[in-house]
Amino acid sequence: MKHTPTIRTELDSYLQQEGLSLSQFGQIAGMNRGAVSAIVSGNKPISINQLDCITKAMGLPEGYFYDLFVENYILDVPLNMRRIEPFLYRCVKLNKLDTIRKVLGAVMDNPLYSSKLFEIAEDLFAQGQHEAALILYENVAEVEKYQHSERLALCQYRIFTIQVGDDQNQNCRAAAVFEAFVERLDEIDQLDALKDLANVYRSLRKWDKVDEMARKMRAKAEIQYTWKHQQKNQERNDAAKKLSRPMFVYITYADLLCASVCEAQGDYQQALQYTYAYANLDWVKETDEDTRHWVNLFKNWAESNTYVYKLLSGNTSVLTDYVEFIAASTNKSDKEMVTKLLNVMFAANRYQLDVNDILKRFETVIDSFVQQGQPSSDMYTKQVIPEQLARFGYELAYYCLHRGMFSDGFKYLMYSMVKAHTLNNETYFINCLGLFVKFRKHAVPEFKEEFLNLIERVWLDNVEKSSFSNHCG
Repeated sequence: MKHTPTIRTELDSYLQQEGLSLSQFGQIAGMNRGAVSAIVSGNKPISINQLDCITKAMGLPEGYFYDLFVENYILDVPLNMRRIEPFLYRCVKLNKLDTIRKVLGAVMDNPLYSSKLFEIAEDLFAQGQHEAALILYENVAEVEKYQHSERLALCQYRIFTIQVGDDQNQNCRAAAVFEAFVERLDEIDQLDALKDLANVYRSLRKWDKVDEMARKMRAKAEIQYTWKHQQKNQERNDAAKKLSRPMFVYITYADLLCASVCEAQGDYQQALQYTYAYANLDWVKETDEDTRHWVNLFKNWAESNTYVYKLLSGNTSVLTDYVEFIAASTNKSDKEMVTKLLNVMFAANRYQLDVNDILKRFETVIDSFVQQGQPSSDMYTKQVIPEQLARFGYELAYYCLHRGMFSDGFKYLMYSMVKAHTLNNETYFINCLGLFVKFRKHAVPEFKEEFLNLIERVWLDNVEKSSFSNHCG
């Protein structure tokens, strides 16, 4: 009969093989003889710090015995969170995610541990260890799935935040799952949750959902803002500190989102009414520096979007003023420039405007867009901006190709196609294909080869995904 090895037997064999006494090994490992003896004899459980010292003294890689540690000191003994917690953190540090899953498989049989594991998950999330935190959140959520608890809702919020990425199909599924849990969150947490959902739906261009999330957010924020200022409600002020933005922002941002819905529907007059609403912030009671920062942002956005809605409604005479406004804000973040220049291209293609001089003026800024992709925890930057970059590339390609600027046109077309594929956005990708087909006779052989290589990569990716789905089914 074959016996399963243990850390104790592995250490004992090593000592015999190397001819080391307990004292000699203890000196190498930085442990006293008694501790080594207790481990070898099995009289005392081993701590994770001792295990790391032993592993290093034996000349083995960090974490070499971690799976055995799970077998010997977690699965086969009464559960002890004082031993499990530091072990989980070490597994995170060494990226041993499968080992974490093994531990949780044992721990989560007892729902009493879900509270502590949730605390660990929150700590890991705050540290940016999202992959490991996700495993814990998913396990806690599974244990508490039949409970109408705020902790379950918070787990689902974190899972949603972590899962949202480049793939828009996955983002749509994640948003749909999380939306059912928003009302279970604390009333303050609901505001950020609705904001994040609205921005994800905005990137997906699901305007009915954007409108729904925005209206819910405004209604809840107005109630919270009123309570906050009634009799100087200290409890509400303390709770508001959890928010990622000043509380009034959730009211005004709802107006901005509703304006974007109207814009998508072609109702520019109504979009202007919402814009005028968030331009007037005289009702805001706070005067601190953070408040002033956000008030100035909304005033800037309102000025910009007033130009945009007039321009898109056909008043092309405002283009010159809008371009000067853009030029004056070139010290702003790139994400704002993407939106502003995208609006210029929309108007140029819709009304056949010559904007060659404008493109030349902002050539450096446009070229810098290709470098977009820095990680961000802000859902707008993480979701809306990549979608706008894909559209911007397409609008530039459309403009250039229709004006015979084929080299630039095909360059931007390729950029947009790659972005659309990264986002898994079939609509944008098909639009790019159509544009290529229309102008393919003007493409140089090098671009045609690059184009076909991209199509082949996309095809292979889809075949691989299809094959994986079939096997999973």
